[in-house]
Amino acid sequence: MSATAGSDRAVPSDLVCAAPPSAPLRPTSVVGTPLTRLAESAGAAVPGGASGADPLVTGVTLRAQQVLPGDLFAALPGARAHGAAFTADAAARGAVAVLTDPAGAAAVAAGGPGSAGADLPVLVTQDPRAVLGEVAATVYGRPSEKTAVIGITGTSGKTTTCYLLEAALAAGGLHPGLVGTVQIRIDGTATPSSLTTPEAPDLQALFAVMVERGARAVAMEVSSHALSLGRVAGTRFAVGGFTNLSQDHLDFHPDMESYFRAKALLFDGRADTGVVQIDDEHGRRLAAEHPGVITVSGTDRPEADWAVLAVEAAAAGHQQVRVRAPGERTVSFDLALPGAFNVANAVLALACVSAGTEVPLPVAASALSSVVVPGRMERVDAGQDFLVLVDYAHKPAAVAAVLEAASRGMNGRLIVVLGAGGDRDPGKRPAMGEQAAVWADLVVITDDNPRSESPAAIRRAVLAGATHPATPRRRPGGVEIREVGDRHEAIRVAVGAAGTGDVVVIAGKGHEEGQDVAGVVHPFSDRLEALAALTELAERSGRSGRAGDVA
Repeated sequence: MSATAGSDRAVPSDLVCAAPPSAPLRPTSVVGTPLTRLAESAGAAVPGGASGADPLVTGVTLRAQQVLPGDLFAALPGARAHGAAFTADAAARGAVAVLTDPAGAAAVAAGGPGSAGADLPVLVTQDPRAVLGEVAATVYGRPSEKTAVIGITGTSGKTTTCYLLEAALAAGGLHPGLVGTVQIRIDGTATPSSLTTPEAPDLQALFAVMVERGARAVAMEVSSHALSLGRVAGTRFAVGGFTNLSQDHLDFHPDMESYFRAKALLFDGRADTGVVQIDDEHGRRLAAEHPGVITVSGTDRPEADWAVLAVEAAAAGHQQVRVRAPGERTVSFDLALPGAFNVANAVLALACVSAGTEVPLPVAASALSSVVVPGRMERVDAGQDFLVLVDYAHKPAAVAAVLEAASRGMNGRLIVVLGAGGDRDPGKRPAMGEQAAVWADLVVITDDNPRSESPAAIRRAVLAGATHPATPRRRPGGVEIREVGDRHEAIRVAVGAAGTGDVVVIAGKGHEEGQDVAGVVHPFSDRLEALAALTELAERSGRSGRAGDVA
C-alpha cells in the first residue's frame, strides 16, 4: 500500500514501521514526564518490566525506526502484524517504555527475560490508540493549550480555508503554524505533508515545535479519519470550523450518517468555540445540534451570524466581497480566488479568526487579497489565449462547484480532464463523471491514482456517469467524451483542443507530485504537465509565448 499526499486512511502499525520519507519534527527541549504519571493519565496497568523503574519519558512515537532515546514506544495492533513485534528495534534505539494492549504485552513478555525489549516497562490498556493523544500531549507539555489552534473540518474547502486563515493570522502578527494536506508550515517555512492530520504523537510534537518557534496561532485541517482514529485526541481547539459535507470517504465510513457523525466529533466539547457554515443541510443540522455555535453563510442568509451581502467579479478571477459580521459590522475585501465556494471559505476563515484571536477584522480581511492555494483553482500560464486551471476536486460536489466557478463569464468552451482514485469510495465515480458532463463541452476521462485497482475499470465507472442518457446539461449543445488512459497524454489532448477564450480544468490531483499505479508512486505533477503541454503547443504553432509560470 502506498499513500499519496493528502491520504488520511488508517495506517496499520506493521506498515508504519517501514521507513517513512522523513522523520516528524520534534521540539528541541522537553522536560520529561515520569512514566508513572503517564500510566495514571492513561489508566494503564504496568504488569512487567524492570522492578520499580520510573523513567522520564521525553518523546512518543508509534514507529520503531523513529524512536529517540527517552521515547515511549506505542506498539499498536496492525492489519498484518502487531507493533509489539518491533519492540526490540525500539529498545535498541533508546525507548524507555512501551504502551500497548494486552496482546502486545504478551508478545513483549514472550521474548523472555534479558531479551531485547523484554525488560522495558510496559503500559497496558485495552485501546492504546484511544489514550495515545493524551499521553503525547502530556509528554510535550500540552502545547495546544499554549497557542490558539483553529481546526477546520468538512468535505471540501479545508485546505483553502486554512491558507486564508494563515494569511489573516500572519497579518495579525501571530506567526502562525499551518497543518494540512499540502504543507506543514511554521511562520511561512514549509515542509511536505503526507497526511491531512498527522498521527497523535507527531501532531503533539509538531504543536510543541510551533510553540517553541513563537507561533501564537495554528490553522489546521481536521479530517474525519483523524477524528475517528483519535489523531487529534489531546488537542485543545480554540475554534472548530465546519465547511460542508458531501459524498467522500465511504470506503472508510460505512455511510453518510457515519461520515457526518465523525465530522461532528470536532464539536463535542474539544473546541472552545464552534463556527459552522450553514449553506448545506449538514451544516444546518450541525448548528441545530449545537445551539451555541457561530453560523456563517456564503450568501445573504438572514439567520446567519456572518453572511455575504454582495460579490462582484473583478479582473483576473478576483472577487470583491462585502460581508455582514456580528455587532452590525460590515467589511469589504478583495479575494484572489474565484468561485462562490471560495467566498464561503473566506467568510468562514474571518469568522474563525474573529472568534479565536484578537486580530482586528479589517486586518484579517485585507490579508485575503493575495492568497493563492497550491492546486486549488491554480492558474497555469504560458502566454496562451485560454485559461488553464489545476484543481484538487475529486468528489462529485467539488467537481460541480469547480466547473460552475470556471464557467462563469466564459466566452468559449469548458474542457475538463478527470479521473478517479483507486482503493477509494467507488460509488462517487459515476457521479463525478456525470457532473463533468453536466458542465463541460469536452470531457477527457483519464487515470488519477489507480493504486491497486484496474485503471480501465475505474475509467469505465466514470464513463458510465458521463455518458448516462439522463445526465442534464448546463452548457448549450452536446458534450464530447474522450477516454485517454495516459494522464500525460490526456492533458495534452485537452490543451490541444482549447482555443481562444476556452477554459481547461485539470481536476483531481491538484498539488500532488506523484501518481500511484500498482503501489508504485511515479513522479507526476498536473501543474508541470500542463505547463509542458502549453509550451509544446506554442512551439508547434510557432507562437513565441513568454516563459511559462504557475500562478
